[in-house]
Amino acid sequence: MTERARHATYDQPVGGWGSAKSLLKHSTEQHAVSAVAALVKDHNKTGGYMCTSCAWAKPAQPHAAEFCENGAKATFWDVTSRRTTPDFFAQHTVSELLDWSDYDLENEGRLTHPMRYDARLDRYVEVAWEDAFADIGAKLRGYQPDEAVFYASGRASLETSYMYQLLARLYGTNNLPDSSNMCHETTSVALPPTLGTPVGTVLLDDFKETDCILSFGQNVGTNSPRMLHQLQEARERDVPVVVFNPLREKGWEEFVNPQRPGQMLTNEPTTIATQYYQVRAGGDIAAMIGMAKTLLALDDKAQALGRARVLDADFIAAHTDGFPAFEAMVRATEWAEIEHESGLAQAEIEAAAHTFAHARAVIAIYGMGLTQHRLGVDTVQMLVNLLLMRGHIGRPGAGICPVRGHSNVQGQRTVGIAEKAELVPLDRLAAQFGFEPPRADGMNTVEACEAVIAGKVRAFIGLGGNFVRAIPERELMEEKWRDLDLCVQIATKLNRSHLITAKTSYLLPTLVRSEIDRQATGPQVVTMEDSTTCIHASRGKFEPAADTLLSEPRIVAEIAKATLPPNPRVPWDRWVEDYARVREAIEETFPADFRAFNARLDTPGGFPRPVAARERRWETESGKANFTRPKALSASFDDGRDADVLRLITLRSNDQFNTTVYGYADRLRGIHGSRRVVMMNRDDRIRLGLTEDGQAQLVTAVDDGIHRAMGGFQVIDYDLPPGTCAAYFPECNALIPLWHHAEGSKTPAAKSVPIRVRPDGRAVREDATLSTGTPAAAAR
Repeated sequence: MTERARHATYDQPVGGWGSAKSLLKHSTEQHAVSAVAALVKDHNKTGGYMCTSCAWAKPAQPHAAEFCENGAKATFWDVTSRRTTPDFFAQHTVSELLDWSDYDLENEGRLTHPMRYDARLDRYVEVAWEDAFADIGAKLRGYQPDEAVFYASGRASLETSYMYQLLARLYGTNNLPDSSNMCHETTSVALPPTLGTPVGTVLLDDFKETDCILSFGQNVGTNSPRMLHQLQEARERDVPVVVFNPLREKGWEEFVNPQRPGQMLTNEPTTIATQYYQVRAGGDIAAMIGMAKTLLALDDKAQALGRARVLDADFIAAHTDGFPAFEAMVRATEWAEIEHESGLAQAEIEAAAHTFAHARAVIAIYGMGLTQHRLGVDTVQMLVNLLLMRGHIGRPGAGICPVRGHSNVQGQRTVGIAEKAELVPLDRLAAQFGFEPPRADGMNTVEACEAVIAGKVRAFIGLGGNFVRAIPERELMEEKWRDLDLCVQIATKLNRSHLITAKTSYLLPTLVRSEIDRQATGPQVVTMEDSTTCIHASRGKFEPAADTLLSEPRIVAEIAKATLPPNPRVPWDRWVEDYARVREAIEETFPADFRAFNARLDTPGGFPRPVAARERRWETESGKANFTRPKALSASFDDGRDADVLRLITLRSNDQFNTTVYGYADRLRGIHGSRRVVMMNRDDRIRLGLTEDGQAQLVTAVDDGIHRAMGGFQVIDYDLPPGTCAAYFPECNALIPLWHHAEGSKTPAAKSVPIRVRPDGRAVREDATLSTGTPAAAAR
């Protein structure tokens, strides 16, 4: 039985004393108080280590403390004095540990020894590194290359990621799904045909020149808190910040900067959002079309009066294609449709558009609130349309700014972690390393899951992450995962994915980024890429958690040596001796992106990769930026015809990063003590016959032959638009069908899952789920 949540509106700003108290609490709980000094001195600073949490940019002139509350939690979590040793595994069976919560598993501390699952004992037992590598290599040699999946989370460095993709391709497969497939793959699909780049166009300095900021589907206070510095500075220049988000999130409302003693003493917050619109889940396309319709009307009026135009007609004529068809679609869309699908009034949308129309340079920020819908690609491209109407690409202080999640998830794609062959310079790899790379596309995350269900995958290698916990269709996936022949998890802490065992399962413990990585030539440097394409060096400062740990590059190299035939042109051992040699190889493969890589390691603020759209060069088929037309006004799988079907947003708490749960205090939403809650609009709750603080069952409202339901949710009244509810990720992934993904990108559609919420008086354990049906239906 789960604990009941306590809920009361949080009446303090983001940051401030709440963050300070949280830092003290978590450093104490993890016995990591001594890490605070290094946080101030080295965290996200030149010569120090880069945060393992979010991917937000690091300024050239850092603040005295260049870390946020969640970055500090991640560091305390990494450098904790707690240890998960072989003795722990001797005391607990895997079956027992499956009943532990995500928090309790990871809170046991750092893994210290390589472990192999013993099915007879139902326990992990210690194994020698050399024996593990030999067995893994022997097994991999026995499979067809496309029967193996090489997954990467967004944590591993550029050096490790480059070696890992080369291992997979030398093995003979492009099966390289990554965590980007689950979040911003939509961005990588949406932006190239419109702007000619798979990444954003904004640099950190643009925030100093912008005079308007838009945000769609992004929770800055939890997911990228250091951005609040740039937002605060913009607000102090009277820059308007216009937010579209279903929930009213504290991070967008008010901020007290912990690094300003005067503000801490007075607790007088800086107001961040100047306009806040609670759009219906999946209704962003409609809201943006409404803004575009308003811009056209303002432009018509300006022309009639002989005034300066509202649209940037010169930019549209010289730099874009497809505007007439887009314009016709917008003009033909009725306001009644826009209001219905967006959940906003015409006057609200027009007010946002007026602010946008008066700005000289606009930055548009967005997160997974846009990408994780059926029409996520269309939604991102609609935001591009809005920016193109007024020429806000390739202008100082303007551009599109996708906020990436994990600290190097964007960088991994840059150095070849990609299942699509066209994204990787295969001919260059072939010439560089003397082999013929596979040319067929591999599997992304959803496709890998489908192949596991179908019995087509025999081996899974995981470079970090909590794959089985992070994916949709969890119940069926856990069942089918146990049919795998081999599962290898490179990890720092124990998580639930490690407990869903294959016939042979290994846990290979590794260093964290903030630890000193000593190799033959001395302490090593690794690198990563932030959300704005800037490359940063990272030097570990803490002693390793155990002298039995190996670095990620060393583990990848040893698996490669045990698996692949010798290749004198791939110097695995020399690369491990000195990671600078890996960077030389990266530069040879990607010369435009990594020119003088080793020489530029310590560039303050990182060195940016070139993005042609920043210079109004459009690497598209048309040679121009392209307007597109969305397929529909609603991005959701829900068609809106049944009023009893709500759109579920799965989201993180303030005490969480991705699948890592640091505790049970979602402070900024005022929810404490439990994660088994569903946040609902009060009128919806009453209409559906639910009691406040009562128990509810969530049932997926799709007709595919599978009954997906989770019970025991405490119902909390929350400020949400009608028809929208919210509950926590990753617990609610069990409600998401595997085939519920964005068209074009296959990103799971986790931000508008159609569900029914019903009264439920049953007591359930923390992770209980009811799922019945056939594997064939789930894999459709």
